[in-house]
Amino acid sequence: MEGAKEFGLRNVSSHCSISDMDDYDLSRLLDKPRLNIERQRSFDERSLSELSIGLTRAGLDNIDSTYSPGGRSGFDTPASSARNSFEPHPMVAEAWEALRRSLVFFRSQPVGTIAAYDHASEEVLNYDQVFVRDFVPSALAFLMNGEPEIVKNFLLKTLQLQGWEKRIDRFKLGEGAMPASFKVLHDPIRKSDTIVADFGESAIGRVAPVDSGFWWIILLRAYTKSTGDLTLAETEDCQKGMRLILTLCLSEGFDTFPTLLCADGCSMIDRRMGIYGYPIEIQALFFMALRCALALLKPDAEGKEFIERIAKRLHALSYHMRGYFWLDFQQLNDIYRYKTEEYSHTAVNKFNVIPDSIPEWVFDFMPCRGGYFIGNVSPARMDFRWFALGNCVAILSSLATPEQSVAIMDLIESRWEELVGEMPLKICYPAIESHDWRIVTGCDPKNTRWSYHNGGSWPVLLWMLTAACIKTGRPQIARRAIELAESRLLKDAWPEYYDGKLGRYIGKQARKYQTWSISGYLVAKMMLEDPSHLGMISLEEDKQMKPVIKRSSSWTC
Repeated sequence: MEGAKEFGLRNVSSHCSISDMDDYDLSRLLDKPRLNIERQRSFDERSLSELSIGLTRAGLDNIDSTYSPGGRSGFDTPASSARNSFEPHPMVAEAWEALRRSLVFFRSQPVGTIAAYDHASEEVLNYDQVFVRDFVPSALAFLMNGEPEIVKNFLLKTLQLQGWEKRIDRFKLGEGAMPASFKVLHDPIRKSDTIVADFGESAIGRVAPVDSGFWWIILLRAYTKSTGDLTLAETEDCQKGMRLILTLCLSEGFDTFPTLLCADGCSMIDRRMGIYGYPIEIQALFFMALRCALALLKPDAEGKEFIERIAKRLHALSYHMRGYFWLDFQQLNDIYRYKTEEYSHTAVNKFNVIPDSIPEWVFDFMPCRGGYFIGNVSPARMDFRWFALGNCVAILSSLATPEQSVAIMDLIESRWEELVGEMPLKICYPAIESHDWRIVTGCDPKNTRWSYHNGGSWPVLLWMLTAACIKTGRPQIARRAIELAESRLLKDAWPEYYDGKLGRYIGKQARKYQTWSISGYLVAKMMLEDPSHLGMISLEEDKQMKPVIKRSSSWTC
């Protein structure tokens, strides 16, 4: 799980708690009159140019005009209908039971799910906390099953935590930072509940999570899309929460790129793994969060400025990512032939990448048909590693063009053994080994080759792969991956991750009954059964964002 989970809560500052004297009620944020605002077309159906020129949208956009019908799956679960006659996989009922065991309550209201429910483990560490990124697949599972209340409670509770003063040593974090996690402490004597949050002050390396705020916005849009309930996103508290997050990531500085500069360990890969700079995972989530925020923000006095800034950033970000992060056979060949030390506006090798720095493995890994967004691009440095989360989110957010999305799926099919093996899905490929491992990870004993974040296989990624498969019209790939997972997950007690080149072995430090392994499986199954659920986590391409890319239009040899 997250590297942060190796620190307890003892050292968290005292100001990071909600005392039992605080009679704050989750519903208080919603005690506001519902806005009666005329609805217009969704962001998914409109172009960025319309927004940047006219900004005539009134209120929220009816969140893509429709919402997921019923918000339920057809599986035989307590909240679902029995309209389907086929027999569900026996794992489904087991998964729901395990997911409900992981629920966390604050003053009798469910507010999230713990990271792992592993009674056999000697050390709880911080696996008994509610992590923002970990809760996302749980939230999607509950939304798809017609149980949105826990998701609303989670969104409101984390929004309240965002407003706390956040300090690490003597330095104050930005106002918009969202917590990595929180824990509910129950006092049976006083019969009170207290929340303690971690904004990075207890994490390994003391790194604040950049992705938490993005996932919060994405989940708010998923909730709105699934339920059709616009009142939550329209509250001033949610609008302000989004603006605070956007203020952090849209601020201007010395950077010459539209991408977001990050420290190592600021996302799902939360230990030192050489992803500092402009990691694909953060850039894809950044892009998706911007598009979701654009659909949720109201064009009032405060929101209008952010809408304009988002529209401009999305144009620049999509051009940069699609042009400079994309790698296929033709582009790899072009980089291989690059000249260096070019000094002019017409330079082809704009980042002065040295061709000799291209790793040998990528020449054999790259198929004639297929491509992917590489891990990182910065001056004189390209990280050619494949990262699953970033590429799947690129498809779901339409950061990838339709052609690029198809190429990513072609790559997964062509390199099935390397990227999927015996357990979906490799978090990154390939693993860092030997001298590189010592330099890049600092001799991290947890991230040894083909383990954990260093080429380990993570079942939670199954839901993202399934969503990407459905969006690109390749459900057979998802079905094949789900069948692989079903052959092991329940029998192995829902491990956090698997080790080995093929993902054959339960991870050496993997927790059992890992909640997002459970919920990731459920979400994948429900989406495959009812593809309309995809709408809550997918965005269609904006035609006006499409850049002119002259090379490799066919993505074939």
